[in-house]
Amino acid sequence: MLNLPIAMLKAFFSLIIIFQELTLAITAPQAGEILRGDVSIRGRLDTPNFASAELAFTFNESASNPAATWFTLQTFSQPTVDSTLTVWDTTTVTDGDYALRLRVYLLDGSFQDVLIPDLTIRNYTPDPTPIPRDTPTAAPTLPSFSQFNADPSSSTSAEPTAIISYPTATPLPPNPASLETDAILTTFGKSALILLALFGFISLLLRLRKTA
Repeated sequence: MLNLPIAMLKAFFSLIIIFQELTLAITAPQAGEILRGDVSIRGRLDTPNFASAELAFTFNESASNPAATWFTLQTFSQPTVDSTLTVWDTTTVTDGDYALRLRVYLLDGSFQDVLIPDLTIRNYTPDPTPIPRDTPTAAPTLPSFSQFNADPSSSTSAEPTAIISYPTATPLPPNPASLETDAILTTFGKSALILLALFGFISLLLRLRKTA
């Protein structure tokens, strides 16, 4: 019997949470988006017991810190449904990662929050260039057996090698003042005969004088 009331309470609280999610939300932008220039922030804050609301931003790494400083973009005194909450001029802040928070204050003094983290502002910084993936290197192709057994006649003939001819030495004309070898020998022979004849003649004269 007790299980039924407990189940009913769980269903009731689930409906309350779903109803709150339907009446309090930031519909644009969404987490992970890159923002540039004027950005329309859309949402709804039609919550029962609405007192006031505030739309603010902070640095993304500080969003979960209760002591973080939030910078107000817009305040609300009336609930709104599915409309543009404000237009955020993102050029007034430095590039980086930010988070948006929509906080609704209720009449009983409590509040409810909607948080959109991981919003990247890039007005002055180019988008990171994707790193190309390494492409697999094709394995070298090994020669097939048919290449080794190829017909020699089918192979391309070697290009003819150019033969360089050098100029031959041109023989000099004969020197008219030079003597040929045969002429030298003839002259030498004649001179020897003349000397022998003179030597014989002188010897003959000497003998004749001795006998006289």
